[in-house]
Amino acid sequence: MAKLQTKEERDLLFSSAPVGKALMTMAIPTIVSQLINLIYNMADTFFVGRTGNPYMIAAVSVSFTLFLFNIPLSGLFGVGGGSYIARLLGKQQYDKISHICAFSIYGSLALTLVYSLAVFLTLEPLLYLLGASSETIGFAKQYVMVVVIIGNIPTVVSATMSHMLRNAGYSKQAGFGLSGGGILNILLDPLFMFVLMPDGYQVLGAAIATCLANTATLIYFILVIQRTKDETGLSLDIRNVKVDKEDAVEIFKVGIPSAITTLLMDFSNMFLNASMAAHGDLQMAAYGIVGKIERLSNAICLGISIGSLPLIAFNFSAGNFKRMKAIIKAAIFSSLCVGLCSIGIYQLFAAPLVHFFISSKGNAQEVALTVSYGISFLRLRCLNAPFTGLNFAANNTFQATGDGKLSLIQAFIRQMLLYVPLIFILDKLWGETGLMLSYPVTEVVSCLVALLLLINKLKKLSAGKTAVTT
Repeated sequence: MAKLQTKEERDLLFSSAPVGKALMTMAIPTIVSQLINLIYNMADTFFVGRTGNPYMIAAVSVSFTLFLFNIPLSGLFGVGGGSYIARLLGKQQYDKISHICAFSIYGSLALTLVYSLAVFLTLEPLLYLLGASSETIGFAKQYVMVVVIIGNIPTVVSATMSHMLRNAGYSKQAGFGLSGGGILNILLDPLFMFVLMPDGYQVLGAAIATCLANTATLIYFILVIQRTKDETGLSLDIRNVKVDKEDAVEIFKVGIPSAITTLLMDFSNMFLNASMAAHGDLQMAAYGIVGKIERLSNAICLGISIGSLPLIAFNFSAGNFKRMKAIIKAAIFSSLCVGLCSIGIYQLFAAPLVHFFISSKGNAQEVALTVSYGISFLRLRCLNAPFTGLNFAANNTFQATGDGKLSLIQAFIRQMLLYVPLIFILDKLWGETGLMLSYPVTEVVSCLVALLLLINKLKKLSAGKTAVTT
């Protein structure tokens, strides 16, 4: 377990350490955990791809949409509660932190139970709606039953706990827990898929490995929060769940827009999945592979944004707007560099990257077609990278400063006004090629909107027109 820091060390890091050092200290563990979790999400696709069965790959791709709903579930309480905790630290209001933490953790637990039950009651029609076919439905049901219906609680609650720790200044512990779970998943995947489970049940084996790894992560976070409670103020005591109306408003005014933002993204992806599935299972399998590969740059940029959130929130609440703006600029510049480099890498190495995720031992013609689609899709889809990073940075700033309204406006424009219409329009015009271009076009336009919103907000803060509230 990573070395614990004191309250004084945390406050020094947040308030006066050099901006670059502070951002790296908070962001690097988050980036590492994002990358390792990306790798373990890729691991399911990679190991299922070793079967050479495109239908198994397509099934995991369809199922993954339901798994992604875990992000808004944890974001509602994790991002909302975490942002509020960082703002409370900036105001030095330490007495409320244990209540905010307990309320957030047990709130996410209750909400997850409701979601899992809803998926269980509507499983088969829901999977068909998401793009499953008669060839993939059996595999998809295996994966969702274990990973989403049974395994959602450890997945969502551990993610919520990681937000609590990170925003209390313990980014290393948060990153270590998520990274450890990802590494364990990677180790368990081949064991359950190719050793313990019979042939034909590789998807079920991957699902069991994921569920066990997330359970181990949850146990780790429980131990860390118990060990650090005197320094962080975090609490697992259910008696601390009660919060007053003011505190609930502060949690939900960021948490609800955060959850809606992710939900809108998931719904948009559902439309894209359904549109792509209409073109065929091989195209769906190729898109599933590309979706995992392109998340590499997104994971790094998201790690930068998530890592910077506590720093922005703390200095916003403390009234140190000069330092806050310096952190925002550093996060934007870093994300832009990552995105531009990613485009070059994806363009140059599209073929080997796609080949990596599917074995050639299956039906040669089907595999060749899947790879061909994947290479073409990746070279188009990756053009979003630098613009997505800038969108993350802007939205993250809105969340850190408690401005859920701007966060929601940005998300609605990005997903509902741009992405969903473009999916249908470009599909009609250019088919699969149009579907892959819909996201880059969306990100370019929405990035311009986000930057205008961000610049306007920072000008208001500088002019003293926006009151600092907690």
